[in-house]
Amino acid sequence: MSKGGGLLVAGTTSDAGKSVVTAGICRWLVRQGVRVAPFKGQNMSLNSFVTREGAEIGRAQAMQAQAARVEPTALMNPVLLKPGSDRSSQVVLMGRPVGELSARGYHGGRQQALFGTVVECLEELRSTYDAVICEGAGSPAEINLRRNDIVNMGIARAARFPVVVVGDIDRGGVFAQFFGTTALLAPEDQELIAGYLVNKFRGDVTLLEPGLDMLLGLTGRRTFGVLPYAHGLGIDEEDGLRVSLRGAVRESVVAPPVGEDVLRVAVCAVPLMSNFTDVDALAAEPGVVVRFVDRPEELADADLVVVPGTRGTVRALAWLRERGLADAIVRRAAEGRPVLGVCGGFQALGEHIEDEVESRAGEVPGLGLLPVRVRFAPEKTLARPVGEALGERVEGYEIHHGVADVRGGEPFLDGCRVGAVWGTHWHGSLESDGFRRAFLAEVARAAGRRFVPAPDTSFGALREEQLDTLGDLIEEHADTDALWKLIEQGPPTGLPFIAPGAPS
Repeated sequence: MSKGGGLLVAGTTSDAGKSVVTAGICRWLVRQGVRVAPFKGQNMSLNSFVTREGAEIGRAQAMQAQAARVEPTALMNPVLLKPGSDRSSQVVLMGRPVGELSARGYHGGRQQALFGTVVECLEELRSTYDAVICEGAGSPAEINLRRNDIVNMGIARAARFPVVVVGDIDRGGVFAQFFGTTALLAPEDQELIAGYLVNKFRGDVTLLEPGLDMLLGLTGRRTFGVLPYAHGLGIDEEDGLRVSLRGAVRESVVAPPVGEDVLRVAVCAVPLMSNFTDVDALAAEPGVVVRFVDRPEELADADLVVVPGTRGTVRALAWLRERGLADAIVRRAAEGRPVLGVCGGFQALGEHIEDEVESRAGEVPGLGLLPVRVRFAPEKTLARPVGEALGERVEGYEIHHGVADVRGGEPFLDGCRVGAVWGTHWHGSLESDGFRRAFLAEVARAAGRRFVPAPDTSFGALREEQLDTLGDLIEEHADTDALWKLIEQGPPTGLPFIAPGAPS
């Protein structure tokens, strides 16, 4: 294969499956001996990751890099937007925050100014790898945003990459979505739309084939595969803002608990929740049931309550108090029942917060469960720490503006522990298998549960299995020969224009 080939995976909607399809193509390619890298020019997500060089990127791109068996870098996600409200986001450029912008300010000019950086990053990846698989954002047919687009057709046109559009058939209306997406693009953009990929199909695929034939007749574009609905993938969510958290349960492995009891984990669904993927490692344990909650009565039967990370610690504190969750957590602590705070959740469990950076609320009292005072600094801490806790080696990553002054308690990673209340800034610590087992054993003892952690659960191995499953879906249900040809040779020639095209 010649160097610099590539493909853009677009979607008819947000959450159509672009991230997992991109990861699946990366895993399929690397199993064929192809050196491949993922790329997303601009990502909006509260789930982020810290690379080894200390750059912050979208967690989905880190997952895709793992699928490609390469080390994630800032080149793979040069622009990351981290929402702080419905109207503004922190802009992270090449892994470092460069300021807060309103949606109007970003789309009004700043976005286009970043286009050169995005193209340079893509070209650098193309010069290093045999293939680059790009992921789009939202839909390429968002005609109100097309002029300044740097992640969908803008990047496809700059690189002359073919585009495969993914549609989620489980939601219904996929044929209209495919046709409408194509028909709302300018002729120059339509030239790059090579065809479609159906995602999350249930049932007999022969029943779908007449519709695919009609779609080909209407658009002149083929469908490159029909991917079946796959349960229990557990792959990192991209954006907590779009997840319906009320009563949602993280999928756990089917294996029965080792001990006599299950362990129930309640995760407080705080506003602007970030890196809620921390609890995926808990859900991977046999006998651990993880759910997201937003009412105090839902904490009653929980053996462990997790207050997760958030992009708005002060706002999360107010939300916990308004809903009565704060009082319920304080009562739990007084009763010696386990509570874990991670990053923003750790800050909320402390005595006092001084914030002139994130919320600009000044001095705000915390829940007072840990002897910690937090001051928000303008500079963001981005790190990949390694340490020890509960006699086990722990790896994690840090993404926070808050600086914690720990004034007591037992040391716990970079935070502390008082009784059955733990707090740390470290994301990802529960992915360390030995530490996770030791922590769950402590929680079970404090909760009075006859729960025994499984002795052989490997979160890393489970993640590899999930990525292999994605690769299998592409290899078994997509026309890989045709995808390979697109990556090598670019968009097909002679694709017809579908009226009306983009509005003038």
